[in-house]
This record gives sequence, structure tokens and C-alpha cells, in this order.
Amino acid sequence: MTEKNIAQCLDNFIDQYMQLPAKHKVEFDSDWLSPCTAPDHTDGEYVNWRPVEQAGENSFAGMEEALELGMNEQLKSYYCRYYADHFEAMAARGPLSLLQVWNKDDFERLQQNLVGHVLMKRKLKQAETLFFALTDEEDFIISVLNSTGEVVLERVGKEPQEVLATDLASFIAQLKPHIIDAE
Repeated sequence: MTEKNIAQCLDNFIDQYMQLPAKHKVEFDSDWLSPCTAPDHTDGEYVNWRPVEQAGENSFAGMEEALELGMNEQLKSYYCRYYADHFEAMAARGPLSLLQVWNKDDFERLQQNLVGHVLMKRKLKQAETLFFALTDEEDFIISVLNSTGEVVLERVGKEPQEVLATDLASFIAQLKPHIIDAE
């Protein structure tokens, strides 16, 4: 699928997610503000949030250059599409959290974590993967196998165990929004 398809699949998933009968709130932190919150929507200790499209200000160009790595285009589109809290979802194998970036600083932190992950994979002489989701099983993550674009399940520090989808858009298209804690 193309970059446009990942945007459509992510948009569809988020539309369904935001229609769930739950309050989309996070703990308010004046030192960790986000474009997806409005200060006038606070509820004491909590703030309402809503996904907000990024304005094109984030890029993986520096990371790609530093690692001499052409990052999967769908994954770049995925992480550069919205500012949001993480999305809970149900996949065929069980629940997961789709990682998102909260603000520009969080995008920088994400890049640092992805760099660390790629360097670990290189040190272990394993296929390079880039994570985008967490499972409810400790040490298992869902990643994109950078060389093929396939979505894989992997234990941290190990080779991917299973191919879950041919690409990121196909994987997201089969997810069902899931609220764990509808506080």
C-alpha cells in the first residue's frame, strides 16, 4: 500500500476510536503540553485530548542520515501524521497500544529510542526493525521490518518471530479500537 493508504487507514481507525463512548483524557502536566489538548478543557487533574494533524514540522531525515538508513515510508507517515496519546486497539492476537507522539519533544525522544533500537539490532546482527506498538505481553513489541515493510511481532533483543501483515496500512486496517480504562 502507499503512503496515502496509511494515512487513510490511520484516519479511519482514529475516527472509530474517537467515537467510542469514553472520555479521552490524560493527566494534565503543565511541563508536557501538546497541540492535541486545549488548556480550557481541563478537568482539574485531567485534560481532554483529541488527535491533531501535525503541520509537517517533524521529519526523520536527520535520523536516516545518521544511521545511513532509508526508513520505511509508511512508518514515517504513521509517526508524522498526528499528535495524540497512544491508541488502544484489539488485533487478531490480542490487545496492543499504538504508539503516538504527544508533542515535538516527544517526537525527538521517539527518534532517540528508534536509533537505540536499530543500533541494538545491528550489534546483535539482526534484521533492522522499527517499533510502533506495544503488546500486553512483557518484552513483545510490534515493529516494521525495515527491509520489507512487513509488520512483525518480536521479543525485544530477538529476531522477529512472526509476520502479522504485509505492510503497516494493512495491519492498521484490521485493528479494532479498544478502550482499556474508560475513566
